Amino acid sequence: MGVIDDVIVVGAGVVGLTTAVRLAERGLRVRVWSRDPVTETTSAVAGALWWPYRIEPAERVGAWALASLRVYEELAAADPVATGVRLVPGVHADTVRDGLGAWAKEVDGLRQLAPEEVPGPYEVGLAGRLPLIDMPVHLAWLRGRLTALGGVVERRVVRDLAEAGSAVVVNCAGLGARELVPDGGMRAVRGQLVLVENPGVDTWFTAASGAAGASSETTYFFPQPGRLVLGGTAEEDAEVLEPVPATAASIVARCARVRPEIAGARVLGHRVGLRPAREGGVRLEARPLPGGGLLVHNYGHGGAGVTVAWGCAEEAARLATEH
Repeated sequence: MGVIDDVIVVGAGVVGLTTAVRLAERGLRVRVWSRDPVTETTSAVAGALWWPYRIEPAERVGAWALASLRVYEELAAADPVATGVRLVPGVHADTVRDGLGAWAKEVDGLRQLAPEEVPGPYEVGLAGRLPLIDMPVHLAWLRGRLTALGGVVERRVVRDLAEAGSAVVVNCAGLGARELVPDGGMRAVRGQLVLVENPGVDTWFTAASGAAGASSETTYFFPQPGRLVLGGTAEEDAEVLEPVPATAASIVARCARVRPEIAGARVLGHRVGLRPAREGGVRLEARPLPGGGLLVHNYGHGGAGVTVAWGCAEEAARLATEH
């Protein structure tokens, strides 16, 4: 394939914008097409803590996640206010370092806790200082970075990837890939959050399951500027976008078992997002388009789009420019 200078990226969530930035940094003219405003994408709802959770394929995720971790560490050191990225201490309950992938050995400062150090009704925990991303701020920063590089974001509903008429199209449509590709392996995993006034919590906490046998329940809280984000749920094939009051009450109660002061915190709002999970995991590959063009797929990141965004973006940019 010859030299390209024009790329369409479909999707303006964290994966789409990060990919667009990496492409623009290579000197390409990049246009992002998005059905929704950047601030109303699924990514805008995310918690969002760096951690390779519920994402496949395992043999590729570690490298993507570690590449992203290094970028977030740089952004946190450079300007946490503008980028929305901070390094914050916290605990993953019910987690053993030796049970994680090889990537965990590359994460500085992970420490297995003694039982008496684990907060709440948990006996096992892993402590770490990890990137915590304020997604509305970070998405705005990504868009600003792209604009500074000459890229543009356009509101546009794409019904066929061939619409682009560009030499290279990068598909970062998330759950939209279900119809757009089409990909019958895409599944929505519903996440519900509660935003409350922060009663003084300055560390994050996660536990994969809220109760025995309740695999759709998770327990976590993330201190973000101006709010404490409480979660959550992981409900497969559930696509109700309205918050469920009983679910919200259960989320608050689970978090309060870890930090009792959360029980009385004033509720600021509720959020629901549909994670774009895919059977077989992330699809990141290039395919030829009729007429000599190239289609690069970069979707299916589930709830870990933030965690692998930069690593996947770098690979997608390489596929787009080296074919």
